[in-house]
Amino acid sequence: MVAWVTGTRTDAELAEGFARGDEGCLAEAYRRWAGLVHTFAGRALGDASEAEDVTQEVFVSAWRGRAGYSPDRGSLPGWLLGIARRRIADALRARSSRQDKARRAAGAVVDRPGGDPVDGVVDSVLVMDELCALPQPQQQILRLAFYHDFTQAQIAERLDLPLGTVKAHVRRSLGRLRTRMEMDGDGAR
Repeated sequence: MVAWVTGTRTDAELAEGFARGDEGCLAEAYRRWAGLVHTFAGRALGDASEAEDVTQEVFVSAWRGRAGYSPDRGSLPGWLLGIARRRIADALRARSSRQDKARRAAGAVVDRPGGDPVDGVVDSVLVMDELCALPQPQQQILRLAFYHDFTQAQIAERLDLPLGTVKAHVRRSLGRLRTRMEMDGDGAR
């Protein structure tokens, strides 16, 4: 490993201090390698703002997980880039999820007489968020019913559940969604 001297510490000394929990080494590591991490994230994500967020997350994660870093196994910048790869993957998954929700919400807009289409999009996003908060079996049953137009009998057959169980899940889920929407002040629309 080549030891670059920047500031007062070599890379090796900086890595040792970082692993020991020296906050000065954290600050110096950030000064040295935040640009590298940011460039790496920016190229992968194509968004400077997301790259900044990822860069911050990388250094916070590295500091919190420094006990898992061993300077003997690799360089500190290499370890930081490994963390960055995982954070970039997380950011891409989150972006995909947001885009998917937006597409589904936009597709779920129903023209309401005298209603504003924007309200329909907002309602769809709120319903989607509330749906995601339901326990898994109820969430799956409602998705099959409302997004795939399955009847309750078809859902029961597909999930190998008794029809009465499916009906009970639908009733409880809709009640829970209604209550949560009313608590948010959106049930009055």
